[in-house]
Amino acid sequence: MEIWLQSSIAMLLATLALPQVGLTAVFVIALVSATLLPLGSEPAVFLLVKADPALFWPAMLVATAGNTIGGAITWWMGYGAERAYERATHHEPRDRRVLGWLQRFGAKACLLSWLPVLGDPLCAVAGWLKLPFWPCVAYMAIGKFARYVTMTAALVWVF
Repeated sequence: MEIWLQSSIAMLLATLALPQVGLTAVFVIALVSATLLPLGSEPAVFLLVKADPALFWPAMLVATAGNTIGGAITWWMGYGAERAYERATHHEPRDRRVLGWLQRFGAKACLLSWLPVLGDPLCAVAGWLKLPFWPCVAYMAIGKFARYVTMTAALVWVF
């Protein structure tokens, strides 16, 4: 079992080291992980960078682009859900504190879109509240880029 696991990891690292496969895989995984699906993209980014350290900055940019586009898709999902909900009923917000906080900070709240568990729903709520799309995307990109650089550099340093 141990030999199989080691050979599988070696094969995965070899595959991810190929720029034509590795960067595409990182982009797709980062995009999907930024939707409401429970998937983490950091392991794929780390494996690619560990396999080929020269791809550190390309991997950061590709992962940020994929994750930001995924966040934008989630923003549109929230926007669409709010429009559908408004057509179906007239509602009274349940937790005015959270909504007030998000409206007070506006698009800047999307800087926190990098947070595990909370970040993706935050993008959806930003769309629900109809916060301005492009400023939200810009703040998402800043937060996500900082997360990828910090986490990947830390993982490369530790391992």
